[in-house]
Formats: sequence, structure tokens, C-alpha cells
Amino acid sequence: MPGLLGKKIGMTSVFSADGKNIPCTVIEAGPCVVTQIKTVEKDGYSALQLGFQEKKDKHTTKPEAGAFKKAGVKPQRHLAEFKDFDGEYKLGDTINVDLLDGTDFVDVIGTSKGKGFQGVVKRHGFGGVGQATHGQDDRLRAPGSVGACSYPAKVFKGMRMGGQMGNERVTVQNLQVIKVLPENNLLVIKGSIPGSKGSIVIIEK
Repeated sequence: MPGLLGKKIGMTSVFSADGKNIPCTVIEAGPCVVTQIKTVEKDGYSALQLGFQEKKDKHTTKPEAGAFKKAGVKPQRHLAEFKDFDGEYKLGDTINVDLLDGTDFVDVIGTSKGKGFQGVVKRHGFGGVGQATHGQDDRLRAPGSVGACSYPAKVFKGMRMGGQMGNERVTVQNLQVIKVLPENNLLVIKGSIPGSKGSIVIIEK
């Protein structure tokens, strides 16, 4: 799907025509530059590779520098590929938030906030076991049984247990576009998106 790279600015709220207060997320969408053009003849599929946010030459590896030099653009910090772009684009072309003008709904892909090691109550919504009586004062948030000990004498893969929570790729679909502000490259969408302020997101039509 065609789309853009962007940065989450933060959250705000706007009033709708009927006076309802709508929570919204503000995203700085673009400008993105075309750094590579994939073709069916050469790569087996057609797509555009877009770059977002310039970075210094000293932070760029030699292979990256060669690719950016070939495209005739400055080194870019973040790269992503998008398929099914309409129209003809050349290396070095700039794509702004105007791409999403007239779009009613978008999908947003981001990296959720990391929560560290969490137990089953917070991570999976377990209710806990037992009551706080008869010496069970330390078992309220325990996971309970994780499997039989005699047979099969193992814990099955995929068992819901405590562990690392968050810091993973999350896609939120069908978010309503409230406003597109081309002069500031800003996109205002309804609701929340994964990630903290300043995190990089992918917006797809």
C-alpha cells in the first residue's frame, strides 16, 4: 500500500461539527524522498523505497553512502518500502503529506512502549488464583498450573507466562483522518497510535 514515514508528535483533541471532543494523535508525516525504485524486471516486484529525516555523513556506512549518492539525495535516517504507488516517480523526488489528502482512513504501524518483564496479570489479563486466606497471601497474582508433571512432563510452547511486554511492532487499522495540514506536514488522526512521543511510524493508505 502507498504511504509515508512519519514521527509521532503527541496527542491533542479537537471538537467535531456536533460539538463532541475527539482525542487525536498528531503525526509529522514526511517529507519523504525516493531513495530507491524497485522494478519487476530487476527485483521481482515494484515498490518505492522512501527515506525520512536526514542524518550526518559520519553516521552513514559506506554501502549506505553509495546508495544515497546514486539516488542523488542526502543520507536518510529511516527507510521503508511501499508498494502500489500511483504515478511516475524518479530518484530524489519528494513526497509530502499531500499524498494523504482526501484519504478517509489510514493504517499506522509503530513500535509499542516497552514495559519490561511483567507477570501474567498485567501481560495476559489473568485474574489470579485462590483467595487471600488460608495462608495464600502471596499467590494472588500467580499464573496457576502450567502443565502436568508426569505426562507430557514439559511445558508446551506458547504457554502464557510472565515475560517481556511491549517494545514490539503493532499495527492499528482503519484510523480516521481528521485533518491534513500540508503547510506543516502534519496529519491529525482520531484515537491513539502505538509508541512514545518522537517515535517513528509508518502511515499506509
